[in-house]
Amino acid sequence: MKHGKRYRELLKKLSKEEYSLEEAIKLVRELSNAKFPESVDISLNLGIDPRKQDQVVRGTVVLPHGTGKTRKILVFTKGAKVDEAKEAGADYVGLEDYAEKIQKEGWFDFDVALATPDAMSVVGKLGRILGPRGLMPSAKSKTVTMDIKDAVQEIKKGRIVLKNDKGGNIHAVIGKVNFDEKALKENLISLIAELLRIKPAGVKGQYVRSAYISPTMGPSLKLNTKELLEIARKEAF
Repeated sequence: MKHGKRYRELLKKLSKEEYSLEEAIKLVRELSNAKFPESVDISLNLGIDPRKQDQVVRGTVVLPHGTGKTRKILVFTKGAKVDEAKEAGADYVGLEDYAEKIQKEGWFDFDVALATPDAMSVVGKLGRILGPRGLMPSAKSKTVTMDIKDAVQEIKKGRIVLKNDKGGNIHAVIGKVNFDEKALKENLISLIAELLRIKPAGVKGQYVRSAYISPTMGPSLKLNTKELLEIARKEAF
């Protein structure tokens, strides 16, 4: 893959094969020179076999300092939960009306979809549309729940989903480059600590094989995984 002059200049800032947590958090903010505050991404490769059900990684974590992104929330519900969702700060609340809007108009002006269990008879029909986009509500990701108020508020504060892909990788946003170093560090440690807490029982050997952070449009930094896990374990246990 060919990179432009800007990217090649940023690469000159990299002097090591891997970095301590403190070094990486400091440097990742310097690796961004876009005209807007880029997101800081974390990519982890896990020692799991995604084909085995007992090694699938699914969970959520509320980042203490949020992601820096404003996330639009659609809540599929009815009855008394409609007012609860609106009062909690949901951007869109409804059921058949929004299901039809998605099916007929291809409407996707939302980042997260929540649903109460009694709405799943309608929402389930949207699986083929929402599933490939990662928007299908599910109990495993805590997006099917009766606790709509808490779910909406947590997502607005910075709750993200941890979910491995087919290659056994997890990708997430831990903030913006304009966050201070302490906030980025605490967000990252919170994410890793939760990942350790939900480690599938079927996983043998090395669980977290590698970890890289980067600004969205910049080069990545390889983290010292051993040090990172030691710090996170103190938070998780």
